[in-house]
Amino acid sequence: MVESSEPARRPAEDPAAADPVYRDAVIDLLGVLSYGEISAFERLADDSKLAPTMQDKVALATMAAAELGKVDSLHGRIADLGGDPYAAMAPFRVAIDEFHRHTAPSDWLEGLVKAFVGDGLANDFYREIAAFLDPITREIVVASLDDDGGHAAFVVERVRQVIAVDPRLSGRLALWGRRLMGEALTQAQRIAADRDSLTALLTGGVDRPGLDLAALGRMFTRLTERHADRMSELGLDS
Repeated sequence: MVESSEPARRPAEDPAAADPVYRDAVIDLLGVLSYGEISAFERLADDSKLAPTMQDKVALATMAAAELGKVDSLHGRIADLGGDPYAAMAPFRVAIDEFHRHTAPSDWLEGLVKAFVGDGLANDFYREIAAFLDPITREIVVASLDDDGGHAAFVVERVRQVIAVDPRLSGRLALWGRRLMGEALTQAQRIAADRDSLTALLTGGVDRPGLDLAALGRMFTRLTERHADRMSELGLDS
């Protein structure tokens, strides 16, 4: 047997593990995403109790299970980078819990709009950040934001059905959507202010691309436009 004279190839180094500053920022991002998914699971499970039919109850419970199912891959990536998943989530509990306290739905319809609009806005924001992540982390983050079960379509269909029966509800739900937008932006600003590492992911560094103030402004414009699109999809004015 002839042995190859070429040196054995070393596996490519994980870019997140190679840069301690970037590694800590990634762990923070995965931590906030993880706790967001767990909170979404709890909220949807609670909202399912308000559902008017058994079919709606099962649909919301299925949505809740899907949120919880996304946590394992996020925690796995944190562990791969030498972090503790539960320690990574801890700094974000207060801000996320406070957001949900401030936006507790008064009925089933408000819960549906929150699931669609609030979660959609958060997902848009994390997709923007994902553009500045290493390929391994980016793939995991984007996968955690996918709606594989078509849950968004269920929400849109049900909200539109209810509004068609009682158009007077559209004004209240449109106002609710605007409130969700404001509260979500406040929460994002608070988290970024508390964790410099997350801001650094967007602004970049010596060896990583980032956004300047003008680009940050354009990003928030895109987030606002997508929010308006979602409200329109529900049949509501933004």
